[in-house]
Amino acid sequence: MRNQLKGIVVFLIMAAILLGALRLLSWIPEAFDTGSFRRFETPEEARSHTKIGQIYLPAFYPQSVTWPPTLIGAQTHPYPAVITEFSGKGREGVYLTITQTALSRRPLAARILMASVREKVTYPFKGRKALLEVGVCEDDKQCSKFSWDEGPFAMALIIRSAPTELVRMAESMIPREQDGHPAVP
Repeated sequence: MRNQLKGIVVFLIMAAILLGALRLLSWIPEAFDTGSFRRFETPEEARSHTKIGQIYLPAFYPQSVTWPPTLIGAQTHPYPAVITEFSGKGREGVYLTITQTALSRRPLAARILMASVREKVTYPFKGRKALLEVGVCEDDKQCSKFSWDEGPFAMALIIRSAPTELVRMAESMIPREQDGHPAVP
């Protein structure tokens, strides 16, 4: 009986040491994280871990886009950037990509690529200048891109469809203006 009790105590001590070692191993990468690209479960988690500040996401999504996002990724090194991907209802693969990148830097690699642009229009957008592009994706299906500068970031929405709801989604990403002045994020 005494040997069994001694064995249980030794087992519990070893289990506690093992759990402590595993916690330490999971903590080490975070302690030395230099802000490299990382996946997150929620936009709030990305916001709190990266300290990027405002992560822009639409308040409006067309019925063709499914929530939650299939990917939320962010980095602060070598420059701040966020990418969010969504699937579409009844569609395979990425249907909508939103990128938020430090100005004058390349956006993170999106899985939706425009193979050719058929139409390009400068678009007045809530006191900003935006660019609306309509063309064909690498899979020879229609896709559209809407991009503009927002504070220290270059924003872009790319969707595998016509631009019908793209502008409305982009408009829902910008805080409402009050008394002629933009709202502070």
